[in-house]
Amino acid sequence: MSADLNLAAIGNGTIAALIDKNGRLAWCCWPRIDGDPIFSSLLGGEEPTGGFFDVTLDGQTKATRRYQPNTAIIETILENADGAKLRVTDFAPRFKLYDRIYRPSMLVRRIEPLEGTCRVTIRLRPHFQWGAQSPKPVRGSNHMRFAGEDFTVRATTDLPIVYVAEERPFVLSRPATLVLGPDEPFASSIAETARGFEEKTRDYWWEWVRYLSIPFEWQEAVIRAAISLKLCAYEETGGIVAALTTSIPEAPHSIRNWDYRHCWLRDSYFTVRALNMLGATRTMEDFIRYLTTVIASDPSGRLAPVYSIVPGTPLEERFAESLPGFRGMGPVRVGNQAAEQVQNDGYGHVVLAAAQMFFDHRLPNRGDEALFRLLEGVGARAVEFAFEPDAGLWELRGKRRIHTFSAVMSWAACDRLKRIARVLELPDRATYWAEEARKIRERILSFAWNEKMGSFVDADSDGQLDASLLLLAELGFVRPDDARYVATVEAIGRELKRNGYLMRYAGEDDFGLPETSFTICSFWYAGALDLIGRREEAREMFTSLLARRNEAGLLSEDIDNQTLELWGNIPQTYSMVGLIDTAMRLSKTWEEAFWRGS
Repeated sequence: MSADLNLAAIGNGTIAALIDKNGRLAWCCWPRIDGDPIFSSLLGGEEPTGGFFDVTLDGQTKATRRYQPNTAIIETILENADGAKLRVTDFAPRFKLYDRIYRPSMLVRRIEPLEGTCRVTIRLRPHFQWGAQSPKPVRGSNHMRFAGEDFTVRATTDLPIVYVAEERPFVLSRPATLVLGPDEPFASSIAETARGFEEKTRDYWWEWVRYLSIPFEWQEAVIRAAISLKLCAYEETGGIVAALTTSIPEAPHSIRNWDYRHCWLRDSYFTVRALNMLGATRTMEDFIRYLTTVIASDPSGRLAPVYSIVPGTPLEERFAESLPGFRGMGPVRVGNQAAEQVQNDGYGHVVLAAAQMFFDHRLPNRGDEALFRLLEGVGARAVEFAFEPDAGLWELRGKRRIHTFSAVMSWAACDRLKRIARVLELPDRATYWAEEARKIRERILSFAWNEKMGSFVDADSDGQLDASLLLLAELGFVRPDDARYVATVEAIGRELKRNGYLMRYAGEDDFGLPETSFTICSFWYAGALDLIGRREEAREMFTSLLARRNEAGLLSEDIDNQTLELWGNIPQTYSMVGLIDTAMRLSKTWEEAFWRGS
């Protein structure tokens, strides 16, 4: 079975799992979203011997899949030519219990016969130690235990345990349940408990979605993107991963395989901003709590670009030798060397992520002077490092330059601190940060505009076109009607578009010429087109991007320039953020749709 990215995501803020179109659990890290993958067949080659959990129906000819509306609960229908049909329902429990959110490291799988004689085989084959260990099940009366060096997983079921342990085909004559969770006894009826958990989990997601401020158009796509972003937040600490997977290549055989199960300050800001636009501010509040821990952990004030979702956990990059990689395209990386890089845009992203805390009157705990003073320390580093050569937004490993985007984010940090100081009625601090912002902006403009090219460029030396320049107006650095910005948008559209979608840049990097379009850049381009008055073109670009989603409504990081196939880690928060931002920008208003007859 060849792996692909036609995957659906489930999760609960502690763990998450990816399920393929046939209902196979192909990826799940344990006991949290950045842990050891107990299901790793996504990175395990054509015919994995382990690392998955599936239900096979004899003679299967068809599989269909859908999310229960507005939830992170997925249903897969399997059918065969003889008319047999069954339903597999998968979810991770998440609901309110005792005035807090119950979100255990647990997956629930319910299997129901719908029509005909369903002869099935259940294969539960977890792997530990990144595919190196295939634990043998230890059977109990209604459960199996899989013991590893770091944790033990228990599978509890109301099926005859011998059928599951020995993978014996049997006729499924009644609904059955399997619960994968901690090594603890199941103290109540598994069937009733699972049904109750499903109902409460459904109610939780319905309630969460109900209060989203969604656009009139593209509602289903926006809701799915919002839920996907929510699944990427590790609620215990407030950290947000960039994606749920590691080492899905950016392009075939490219070696551009990275571990995205960690918290980039940049990516997290974009995620927080998108959810804030929808009115889901709790993720921001949790992320601010995470940031205060990160900032306090380093007295020097030098921020790394990426941290573990549990601050203080090392991210040293290594290879998982026991896994061959997605379609055999290794290496499989654990950890990320980007943690060692200098990337100076992070200071601005930290301040921007926290800024709404000072302006949003809905929040029960608004930003105060203590938080402002903490952010001023971040702003001081932004000023200090504004023009220090760095690896830049795209994390180039081989060359440091003074990057326009990094410097602009330092300007943004100062600009937002000025605005916050005014809200807090601290005029001296507002004046100070306004002056710092002015000086940084003047210096950026001295090198970022290239008269010969007729556009802004990405660095102070050997400057080129770069999709990040599309954000200059969005950040407020220039006005959308600034002739220099309009010219830059037009140049980027001419030079960086491939088969309808945008590259990050066109030149060679540490690994040669890029081969895929970076999905968020196409969303940025659609937004920029709208800003400069080309809304119809922007809507066309957005509609085209929606068509690239997989069957479950998810986007990965990249789009192949030739085949338009998805590549890169999934679900990519950047891409799902781009979908939300652009939909909110381009949608007709509810008033236009209802009262103006359009």
